[in-house]
Amino acid sequence: MNKIKIALTKGRLEKKSVELFEKMGIDCTPLLNKGRKLIIPVGDYDIILAKAADVITYVEHGVCDIGFAGKDTIMESGGNFYEVFDLDYGKCKFCLAAKKGADFYGGYNIKRIATKYPHVAAEFFKKKGMDVQIIKIEGSVELAPLLSLSDAIVDLVETGSTLRENGLEVIEEIADISSRVIVNAASMKLRKDEIDEFLQRLNAAYA
Repeated sequence: MNKIKIALTKGRLEKKSVELFEKMGIDCTPLLNKGRKLIIPVGDYDIILAKAADVITYVEHGVCDIGFAGKDTIMESGGNFYEVFDLDYGKCKFCLAAKKGADFYGGYNIKRIATKYPHVAAEFFKKKGMDVQIIKIEGSVELAPLLSLSDAIVDLVETGSTLRENGLEVIEEIADISSRVIVNAASMKLRKDEIDEFLQRLNAAYA
């Protein structure tokens, strides 16, 4: 049978995930010396390195059985899979932020919101019953209110230092974010024993 395929988010989360695999007793030498390889056989698993949004896609479509991705990407992308474990790293918060001292909720004009996460922002304001205009930004979202492109931003906040340095402040916290483990719905049934074993090893590494 094919090895269990695990999609890892490249970059900072990849490093933390490798440390976790080592705690689980998995020999990560091939992963540490991967060169430019994108599919790396590691013990009983094939590790696939991908961008965060692609991790979700690969797991949802069943080409990977398990994925490690941030809750921010999961909330933005959605999808049909199981979220089974909170890895408790990559912690930050989704926040609504605006210029310091701004009365964001005042007035009757439709507010403009700049964000890299249009779906998360839309859901947040929909629950509030607020009609907003969402502007998607790819780079530094903090620029948008400074250039009067938006009234506020929805973004990930870790320490808040970037906001403070740019004269912005958190108005409201939207959600706590950390890295999560997701599992393909079909794999959860068809490869239940192997996935259960992996999750037990994962759980033991946190004990």
